Parts: sequence; structure tokens; C-alpha cells
Amino acid sequence: MSGRSGRAPVGVLAMTYGGPESLEAVPGYLADIRSGRPTPRRVLEEITEHYRSIGGSSPLLANSRRQLEALSDRLGRDDFRCYLGMRHWSPWIEETVGVMAEEGITRAVGVVLAPHYNAWNNGRYFQKIEAGVRMYRAPIDFRMVSGYHDSPGLIAALAARVREGISHWPADRAAAVHVVFCAHSLPVRVAPDTDPYAAQLLQTATLTAREARIPQERWSWAYVSAGRSVEPWLGPSLLDHLSMLGGRGIRDVVCLPVGFVTEHVEILYDIDIEAQARARQLGIRLERPPSLNDDPRFIGALAEAVRARAHELGGAA
Repeated sequence: MSGRSGRAPVGVLAMTYGGPESLEAVPGYLADIRSGRPTPRRVLEEITEHYRSIGGSSPLLANSRRQLEALSDRLGRDDFRCYLGMRHWSPWIEETVGVMAEEGITRAVGVVLAPHYNAWNNGRYFQKIEAGVRMYRAPIDFRMVSGYHDSPGLIAALAARVREGISHWPADRAAAVHVVFCAHSLPVRVAPDTDPYAAQLLQTATLTAREARIPQERWSWAYVSAGRSVEPWLGPSLLDHLSMLGGRGIRDVVCLPVGFVTEHVEILYDIDIEAQARARQLGIRLERPPSLNDDPRFIGALAEAVRARAHELGGAA
């Protein structure tokens, strides 16, 4: 099928991490993350309990599919054909590349749904694409979106979430609410000072606070979901940061993950259960507004980033 230009549509491969669709799938999911290495029983039981606590499965696939539908509508289905690929679960990125080739896609844009670029993390996604191209001998010219952390649409969507979170307090208390922006931690060794990840996250937070008119003294930064290893990870952790805020007498907090674009276990457990429990211990009221999901402003930012790369392929812009 050809687009309005008479050419085959540009493929769009939207990529995310992946998550198990059932508790029975957790061992296989962890084995894929660990490249086949056995998962210690303690870690397996702990992660399984996390998924049990949020309903027994990851909502990531369903949420990502809704995002893909919204992106398809925004880009226009005549000129673009959107696909979803996951790094550590089905639909696998490599297999999705094969499907794209079977459907006649020869030009494509690859985009990791997370807005911020880390060479190690994003590189893993790009390697999966390359493996799929080799595996299926797919004659596809891919261009990659490196990130869109400062897109006006993304910032507008995040600022709206900040305002929504603060709206849970009465007007006479809203001016005292503290905002904590956060994102997924990474090992320090893969996010050195020369890597843009931390700087991009801080820029997103700064722009969002400015858009939402949050003064500098009323917002701060933390990381969530550090791995279970002895090596140092980016910090401070959200749990430690809440303790610090509590020590300063802060009792009203909005927590906004800017590094995640949809609900999944790192939000539904690490923030909504674990961080909430710490906040209650500290006498802090903690509110988390909904994730971006298929917010039109966010989808618009994503579409803009895809169109910019598609233009290099001679695709619709």
C-alpha cells in the first residue's frame, strides 16, 4: 500500500522495555533481562511479589499499544505505519523488524518511547534492530530518534501533570507543595558525566517547573528503581530523598516521573506502594499524577520527533 506521495509508507518502530503478562512469565522475563543467567531465588521471589502487588502482570503492553494507536492517528496512516517492539518481551524488537520487512517497509524511524538518551541503554535498543535486520535480511533503512527530552509538547504535558497533582490540595496549601521529579536510576558506570542522560533529565525537570511556575526552592530531584547490585547507581534514591524532605519539615509532596511515559511496575510498585509507605512513615502526603500515556500533547511531541527523522528518508514531514 502506498501513501499519498505514491511511495510505500514510512515504518515507525516504537520501542519499550517490556514486561511479563502473568506471574508465570516472570522467571522467563528476568532470564531474558539477565541474558540467560540464573536469577537468584530471593530476587525472583521479590520481583514476583512486586507484580503480584500491582495485579499480577505488567500493564506496559496494553498502555504502549494505546500510545501506538494514538501515534498512528497523529502521524496519518497513509504515510506512516506504526509498529511496537519490546526489548525484553513479546512483541520482540527483532521479530517486529521481520514483520516490517514482510509488509514491504523499506524506510523506517526507530524511537525509544522514553524521552531521554543514554548511550548504553539506547544502544541496546539499536542493537536489537540491527539483529533483526540481520536475522530477517530486512532491507530497511532505519533512522533513530536520539531523544526528545526538551520538546515543547512533552514539557506542556508534564507541566499539566504537575498542576493536576497540586490540585489535590486546597488553594491555601497549594503554594507549599513540594514537587519531586524522578526517573529510572542507572549504574554510574553506564551514565558517566560525559553521557547526556542526567543532564537531559535535569533540563526536562527545569523546563517543566518553569512551565508550571514552580519556583526553584519548591522542587527537587530523585531516582527510582536502582538495580540489585553492589555497584553505585545514580542517586539520591526517592526513599532517601523523602526522608531528607521530611527532615526539613516538608509534608506535602507531588512526585512526577519524567523519565517514564506510561504506568508500569517501576511506577505502580516503586512509587505507589514502596515510596507511599515511606511517605506515610514520615508523615508526608505523597500524590502522583497519572503518567503521560496517550496524552495528546505527549503524542504530538513524539510525532514531531518521528517526522523530523522521517524527513531525512524522504518521508512525509
